[in-house]
Amino acid sequence: MLTEAPRAAHFVVSDWQSAAFGTGPADRGRAEAGVAAAYASAGLDAPARFVWVPSPARGAAAAAVLAGHGDALRAAGLDDLVDRAQGDLGAGSAGASVLAEVRTRPWEAARSAACSEQGPERWPRVWGESGGLLWNQVQSLVTRVRAAIGDLAGGGGEDASAAQNEAGTLLRAATLDAVLGQHDAPWLALFESLGRLGGPLAGLAEVARSAGWWWPYEGLVILSERPSDLYRDEPGRLHRGDGPALAYPDGFALHAWRGMPIPPDFVASLTDLTASRISSEENAELRRVMLEIFGYDRYLAETGARPLHRDETGVLWSIDLPGDEPVVMVEVVNSTPEPDGTHRTYYLRVPPTTRTARAGVAWTFGVDEADYAPQKQT
Repeated sequence: MLTEAPRAAHFVVSDWQSAAFGTGPADRGRAEAGVAAAYASAGLDAPARFVWVPSPARGAAAAAVLAGHGDALRAAGLDDLVDRAQGDLGAGSAGASVLAEVRTRPWEAARSAACSEQGPERWPRVWGESGGLLWNQVQSLVTRVRAAIGDLAGGGGEDASAAQNEAGTLLRAATLDAVLGQHDAPWLALFESLGRLGGPLAGLAEVARSAGWWWPYEGLVILSERPSDLYRDEPGRLHRGDGPALAYPDGFALHAWRGMPIPPDFVASLTDLTASRISSEENAELRRVMLEIFGYDRYLAETGARPLHRDETGVLWSIDLPGDEPVVMVEVVNSTPEPDGTHRTYYLRVPPTTRTARAGVAWTFGVDEADYAPQKQT
């Protein structure tokens, strides 16, 4: 069903980007009204109860308990999580999940209609100008949240018990039964840019603008709050050095550096970081974080590294790391002086197969070495 006046894609994308990465308390009244509208569009009575939880983790736990997996979660040592979920749900029947009626079927119908309307030639362009601009960043966040919810059971490692692995699987499965709320933004941006947020999708869009993930049942709906904090770097990756990059009101959180998962206290533990400690770190991903914090230039100086190549564009360096590919960087000097007249030096990460400084600089501009011929440096 079409809305009356589709808006320009860039305005739509901006609004849905704000929704996808929005923080702060949910607009509960607006979200509940959106849920009721979504149920009505599916021919269902509005749920008798709205159960609000502080994070998708608590929502997934509640959904797992409703599915009869409480004992399996307790066997993995998640008694506190089960107790909280039972407290959130309270008394009364939830009934069966109505995810298919409320979200899956209308969503598939809208997507099929839009795809048919645009045709195979226009469809990729329309997606690329709307939802495609948000997809990678939002999907990366969703994947990280799902994985962290499964990790609440402590499963997945070599020392995990069968009970922990089962509990982790059940919690992750519960996240697949959720409507993603604000994280449905990429597809909602596409639908709105095409004027297709009327009818069955209108209620879903209202919830997405107002709340986090939610689980629909015949007799109740579980709705989660939005994050209380969200920190990202310029490319949009989760990034923070002095606390969680993503945090919810109940303490469920993700720690990351440039998008890379790190232990909660990892950055704080690096106050006395040394080159030898970096070299001895066995985890390759954590070692890269340590290198960035320590400083490539300082590491090169303290380890006595020698350049692989130098020319008029810069200097090519390589750091050999045990159990990992070498870190190859090109050292360049900014041609534009700082206010004090000095020229700042930058170290740019380039592919490990790079063999000349010019090739490294060319790669940062997205061209081949042979095609790199700047007329003027700025």
